[in-house]
Amino acid sequence: MKFCSVCGFEVVQKIPEGDSLTRYVCENCGTIHYQNPKVIVGTIPVWEGKILLCKRAIEPRKGYWTLPAGFLENRETVEEGASRETEEEANAKINIVRLHSVYSIPHISQVYMFFLANLVDGTFSVSSESEEVKLFLPEEIPWDELAFASVTYALKRFTERSDIPETGIHLGSIRNRKMEGKP
Repeated sequence: MKFCSVCGFEVVQKIPEGDSLTRYVCENCGTIHYQNPKVIVGTIPVWEGKILLCKRAIEPRKGYWTLPAGFLENRETVEEGASRETEEEANAKINIVRLHSVYSIPHISQVYMFFLANLVDGTFSVSSESEEVKLFLPEEIPWDELAFASVTYALKRFTERSDIPETGIHLGSIRNRKMEGKP
């Protein structure tokens, strides 16, 4: 950030009075420009015991499988965002059942929220964001072809942890990309 979005004056980086972190501050109008993590919302869409996955048609990780998910928009609830992303990526209508998992990636300032959802009528199709959309039984999931650690985490918790009560929410995180085991 170089200029204040309020008055256009050049900003500086400093720790504002009463704060403990470096922020972009406009010394002309006094606005403190906070930068906060991005929220990514998505679903684990289920139909007759199978999970809907999308093969990415866009970067990053084009050609890899993922759950339908994307950035939350302003003025949108997390549930609305997850439903919208499922429709955008898989042309699928869903009913959200509950929050399933929250996964934090602090080194890139992202928080992922995946909701367990039921497909409304079992229909879905490719989109501009997905080159293939397919239902998988848990044992058919292409684990080595998943796009992101957050997706792997959510799917593993869904497929391997049947002992968690229906209201259980899984919390996970990864500190850096090297720990994730991907290039």
